[in-house]
Amino acid sequence: MSFVRPEARAALWRLREVLAAGALGALGLYWLSARGLVMGLGAVCLLAAVALAVVGVQRARFRIGSGGPGIVTVDEGQIAYFGPLTGGVVALEDVRRLSLDATGLPAHWVIERAGGDPLHIPVTAEGAEALFDAFAALPGLRTERMIGELRRPGGGRTVIWQRDGTAPVALPLH
Repeated sequence: MSFVRPEARAALWRLREVLAAGALGALGLYWLSARGLVMGLGAVCLLAAVALAVVGVQRARFRIGSGGPGIVTVDEGQIAYFGPLTGGVVALEDVRRLSLDATGLPAHWVIERAGGDPLHIPVTAEGAEALFDAFAALPGLRTERMIGELRRPGGGRTVIWQRDGTAPVALPLH
């Protein structure tokens, strides 16, 4: 029996990195009040907590929800999506363009690859939170822009990232 409501548990789980950063920061502050070597460890813990908090806030903003159609896995540089109607596997080195298509419910990540059909992944698919690290590994991708587009109200298809040397895509306005 749990004394925590499911909604509160989901919110705490979404903010898990930020909560861990808070605990590490508290430990660092406690150790900063000591003397000697422990004081130095406290400073290191405090710096690590700040870095973890920044990354944790970005990841928390990236997590839209779960329970959507399909399952996403990221393993050794490959993104795999297996859904009820479509699916596929794409290597990160083959990705040519990453877009967010907000016209569907839920919104979809559109991963275009060299020599293949685009892979459409719902943002609420089970395991979609692993896409944050995979997308962050793309050279030159700005995570704040990606999160901003994900949180922006309204519909449409937006190119988030495009590999250098790829011809620009003309997306319809309506």
